Amino acid sequence: MAQRDLLTFNSKGIYCPQAQVYLDPWKPVHRAIITHGHSDHARFGHRHYLTHHSNVPILRHRLGDIQVQGVAWGEVFRINGVNFSLHPAGHILGSSQVRVEYQGEVWVFTGDYKDEDDGVCTPYVPIRCHTMITECTFGIPAFKWKPQQQVFGEINSWWQQNQAEGKTSVLFGYTLGKAQRILRYLDPSIGRIYTHGAVENMTEVLRPQVKLPPTLMVTRETLTADIRGSMVVAPPSAHGSPWMRRFVPFETGTCSGWMAFRGARARRSTDRGYVLSDHCDWLGLLRSIRESGASRVICTHGYTDIFSKYLRELGYDASVENTDYEGEKEDLNSASAAEST
Repeated sequence: MAQRDLLTFNSKGIYCPQAQVYLDPWKPVHRAIITHGHSDHARFGHRHYLTHHSNVPILRHRLGDIQVQGVAWGEVFRINGVNFSLHPAGHILGSSQVRVEYQGEVWVFTGDYKDEDDGVCTPYVPIRCHTMITECTFGIPAFKWKPQQQVFGEINSWWQQNQAEGKTSVLFGYTLGKAQRILRYLDPSIGRIYTHGAVENMTEVLRPQVKLPPTLMVTRETLTADIRGSMVVAPPSAHGSPWMRRFVPFETGTCSGWMAFRGARARRSTDRGYVLSDHCDWLGLLRSIRESGASRVICTHGYTDIFSKYLRELGYDASVENTDYEGEKEDLNSASAAEST
């Protein structure tokens, strides 16, 4: 990119030369603004972290004793003449977009985001800008999400059916974000809700900020007879592991945007697939870009080539930049960093 650009991309991350600050850098830097707590965006080793207040406990839980400052939504902080502010991204709890303004030029880095209000995190707010840096994890027309109320109705009905058949229900979702969204809308009147230790530990960090039902962590002492007919929420990496043996007989379900692909459920060997993502679908991406008023769009992580080509056909100045962000990993059975397990 030309030096005139307010934000550039280099080997360490997205960089603001005027402010000498990085946004979600993937290599250690002196000063980093962090959009959210998933480990492809929030990495260990930076000297100074700045993020939204609600993301501070998440970063400390995951990264340990770090030097981190929290700011409020819309609070302007000035670095070397550049005005920065954080705005809700709607991805997970504490997720932010970063607005960057200098000499009348406004850029927005969305991080990961979704424009559906999930009732758990602060809803996404479109921010007017000249240039928008957007993910496009699900940036093809095949991805179109159902309303989450319908999805959770299906999940609770599945749980009830399994319970009637004497089976335990095991539902897989990312430890940070997806798991708490699942917990928020499970119907506790059906039965007990158990969690994998990784899910339980993260949930305890988030409980002060979001209303969640009571949960019981699965331990060595948990008896199969006691858990039968219950719901278990676990990270994708638990699927197929010895940890699962105590739940026999059980059925499994996976919550992911990738479940919209025919055959995805079979490839993961799960009994049910629920299309539930913490990212925008195709229409959500297009709507968000339109509402930003941006004339220039930079696409990162996802279907970048297809999505940027379509934007150019619509008249946008659209391009692609490579990053180390992973979005919602398609290989849900791997213990990847993006799973936050």
